Amino acid sequence: MARPKPLSGFPEFLPAQRMVEQAVVDVLRETFELHGFANIETRAVEPMEALTSKGEITKEVYVVRRLHATPDETDDLGLHFDLTVPLARYVLENSGHLVFPFRRYQIQKVWRGERPQEGRYREFTQADIDIVGENTLAEHHDVEAPLVMLEALERLHTGLGLPPVRMHVNNRKLSEGFYRGLGITEPAAVLQRVDKFDKIGPQAVKELLTGELGLSGDVADKCVELATISTDDASFVDRVRELGVHSEMLDEGLDALARVLSAANRRLPGRMVADLKIARGLDYYTGTVYETELVGHEAMGSVSSGGRYDALATDGKRTYPGVGISLGLTRLLGPMLGRGELAASRPVPSCVLVAVDDDQTRGVAMDVASALRFRGIPCEVAAKADKYGKQIRQADRRGIPYVWFGGLQGEVKDIRSGDQVAADATVWQPPERDLRPSVLAFDA
Repeated sequence: MARPKPLSGFPEFLPAQRMVEQAVVDVLRETFELHGFANIETRAVEPMEALTSKGEITKEVYVVRRLHATPDETDDLGLHFDLTVPLARYVLENSGHLVFPFRRYQIQKVWRGERPQEGRYREFTQADIDIVGENTLAEHHDVEAPLVMLEALERLHTGLGLPPVRMHVNNRKLSEGFYRGLGITEPAAVLQRVDKFDKIGPQAVKELLTGELGLSGDVADKCVELATISTDDASFVDRVRELGVHSEMLDEGLDALARVLSAANRRLPGRMVADLKIARGLDYYTGTVYETELVGHEAMGSVSSGGRYDALATDGKRTYPGVGISLGLTRLLGPMLGRGELAASRPVPSCVLVAVDDDQTRGVAMDVASALRFRGIPCEVAAKADKYGKQIRQADRRGIPYVWFGGLQGEVKDIRSGDQVAADATVWQPPERDLRPSVLAFDA
């Protein structure tokens, strides 16, 4: 059989890279659970009607169809392209069993049929947190959700060596209120154009506003000027006021954004900035919106984003508002692993290789391994009863730092230093740094 060619956009990490990913997942899971988020996992497929309800993502959906389906059969299913659509359906189906506000986290694969490039894949893992209310959801959750994600990302920075992040935050009420104060009756269309600000620049955005939407040059200039405002404190409020636009919705948005930024600065100074060009093109966002970039890796774009949505789902009698934020885990790690900026200290979890004298005494080696594993020390028994030199070389090739010789009362060798000492398998303990693989970070 010829060697298969990899499928573009469907990354498969090597074991050492997977260890880095798992270490990141462990930090995320621990942080989310510390804040009371419960884990769920939803099915991979959803009805096409639900996946395409927004009308702009049809081309991204992978349609699922049975190989032997007859022409008149229509399964009408697709792979989910994010975790928000499945969450909405899950809440509706299980609302009678959930306690609101419902706090959930989800770390799961998603699929999108877009052109693969660095940091963008057709199959990738997302990590989402959402807080969902029943009919109402307090505004303080708009502060809580981004702070939980920022805390997780800060732990990845300080604990695993990932780059620091900066979260850019805006409020849709601020932007929409500003546009309505200018007399614009279709603010969503303006938001969609402003959302392209970073990609095409201010002049191109102005041309879209005047050419496609028919706004006057003065009004378009005001919209662009608003989008240029970015501060790391509440001074953005005065800068918006100086533009001379007034509306009640604008006031609400300014106050809400100021509260979010003040709370973030108390908890994690320097990690959040008000950035009034952040729009988030999807129309279901209704309040605070977030986008997050890696400091020093801004060209990657946003690795974490989300916001407030006042109608995640409805059954006609009850509405379920929410606020959520998503981390593109594969988007974050894929390029860094590919460039060697992150690595595992060894490619296997084993801390000890238990040497085998001969096949007749393999049971003794297995007893040693059991004693070590009982106390949480990852280990494996040598595959072959080769000469000790070959078994040591095998451990070295696999990155295993220690080799055990003999029975429960035996000797253990640190193959890095060459030190070999007598040891009791029921009490011996390796240094904490050697117990499990660690994540190593290297400068780009």
